[in-house]
Amino acid sequence: MPVGKRMKFFRKRKGMTQQELGGLLGFSEKTSDVRIAQYESGVRVPKSGLVEKMAHIFDVSPRAITVPEIDSYAGLMHTLFALEDMYGLKAGKIDGEICLCLKPAYPDVFPGLYSIFCAWQEQSARLERGEITREEYDQWRYHFQ
Repeated sequence: MPVGKRMKFFRKRKGMTQQELGGLLGFSEKTSDVRIAQYESGVRVPKSGLVEKMAHIFDVSPRAITVPEIDSYAGLMHTLFALEDMYGLKAGKIDGEICLCLKPAYPDVFPGLYSIFCAWQEQSARLERGEITREEYDQWRYHFQ
């Protein structure tokens, strides 16, 4: 997903206007909403320092704002293909459901990936069981390092 769409998602999640976000980022009152609109529409791309500031304002990891391009099925598939190439992630089937499988074919990365996938599965299961709220789950996801 482009940075602009993520910015808009997190801005709306915080209940902020473009003007408010622009002001918090240090833009002048006259141009703050225009600048944010340019970022959100993809006309401009924020530099890393600005992404860091936004992450602080939104209370998320900067990585939550700068996720890969997955706005189309083709973009998503190419992201998944890159994960297959880099980490050995594969599409599989379990009990008739399509799933992503982490294969130990890449011994250099498998232990680390296995650990973080287990953490993700654990938090997701806690949400499904009602042990944590959606807000707590999102807090965990958006702060994941």
